[in-house]
Amino acid sequence: MVDVSHSSILAAIFRHAVATPDKTVIVTTEGREVSWSELQRNIMQGAEWLSGQGITRGDRVMISAEKEVEFIYLYLAAHLIGAVNVVVDAGINTAHLQYITDMARPAISIGLKIGGIPSSFYSELEFYSPADAGSKTNEGQVANHDPLTPDDTADILFTSGSTGKPKGVLLSHANIAASAENINAFIGNGAEDVELLGLSLYHSFGLGRLRCCLLAGGTVILHNGFANLKSVFNTFEKYCVTGFGMVPAIWEYIKRFSGTRIARYAPQIRYIEIGSAILPTEDKKIISELFPTSRICMHYGLTEASRATFIDFHKDRAHIESVGKRTEERVDIRIFASDGKEVAVGETGEICIKGDIVTAGYLDSAQTEEGFYNGYFRTGDSGYMDEEGYLYLVDRIKEIINVGGYNVSPVEIEEEVKKISGAESVCIAATDPDGILGEVPRLLILKDTLKIDIEELRKRLREKVKGYKYPRFFEIVDSLPLTTNGKKKRIKERPQSQP
Repeated sequence: MVDVSHSSILAAIFRHAVATPDKTVIVTTEGREVSWSELQRNIMQGAEWLSGQGITRGDRVMISAEKEVEFIYLYLAAHLIGAVNVVVDAGINTAHLQYITDMARPAISIGLKIGGIPSSFYSELEFYSPADAGSKTNEGQVANHDPLTPDDTADILFTSGSTGKPKGVLLSHANIAASAENINAFIGNGAEDVELLGLSLYHSFGLGRLRCCLLAGGTVILHNGFANLKSVFNTFEKYCVTGFGMVPAIWEYIKRFSGTRIARYAPQIRYIEIGSAILPTEDKKIISELFPTSRICMHYGLTEASRATFIDFHKDRAHIESVGKRTEERVDIRIFASDGKEVAVGETGEICIKGDIVTAGYLDSAQTEEGFYNGYFRTGDSGYMDEEGYLYLVDRIKEIINVGGYNVSPVEIEEEVKKISGAESVCIAATDPDGILGEVPRLLILKDTLKIDIEELRKRLREKVKGYKYPRFFEIVDSLPLTTNGKKKRIKERPQSQP
């Protein structure tokens, strides 16, 4: 027998494979249905393949997070043998990929090539299909040579840091299990649920939704995003979808291009989870009206502390401007002043989180030391807590720009501008004029330092910087905003709505 005691997610999959072997757990983007028994077999085969490549406990597997079922197989297979997934965006640029590779030092890279175009995904691997599922068995061929524990690292997810260099967040099996259990407990996910998963799987939110569905025993429909709303609505109807997750930018897109049409599906939608960015209060009220009987949940958290608080738009209507409150005793939230001392109720300070959903730290030990106050993770967000325990955000302490739920490091943009043109610049967050993404990058360029034409800079920067990171605004200025000690001052132009 294969030991899965270290992973609550794997243990749940193996239970479901026995209890409901023929039930569909995943529907691929091509419409192929994968049963629980097939999922288990392919995880086993993926583990056998990784072991055959010499991968063992603690080795890092850099894996391209395409929305394909093969990614899910190998992601979970790595967990089975105690390897550590380094999950990256399939569209990552070469420089960013090289940085992550140098930091994580993976033993193998799947779906990606350093300095080249991503390889065809998993083209060399073969997995079982229902037709040949009974022709082979690998039960007992995959063994954990050393006992694995829930505290072993399961994933490394890179998130942008205020210093401009991505941080490698270490997440244990216990971390990701606690997060999924916490979410399912609040939302009430169960085996009867069918979820449309249109979120990116390299992002903490999307990957978390996948794990929640697997833990609960439900069915997940992999979908290529929300750009084609006709396809989204057809999927709702075809598979009787009962829930989905979205970021505020997706909601803005749905609202703008389909009006209230989505409300037609309100009777079948049991839940919606929203997160990753600020949602204006007015939109919270609109969604509540369109889905009067659905459980509309919004979370607050970070990659380092996934889903620390929740708010139910209906139940918590009196506190709709908050980001909710902790749902479990396992999550402890404190507000600390800059000197590390806890502030009184109602006073503003840095939001800090402790509990089994919280990372033990980063790949870089120096970042770990800076990221905690006495065991509490420092979120970099300022806020306050009221007497009932509801948490209110005030502002971001860190300088990250949140573009539709995706983090953009201003320093990363500034460094590329410097390499291309020699120019000094400051990249700040500006309000998206289209009202969809919330924030967009705005680039201020110091006039006397620009050594090439501005149009040439635009062209060359576009080749280096991924779409959502590319500045929406370019402005040549006579002087840059600086702090009193001469450091760049990245003032944010925030939307004037409550979080």
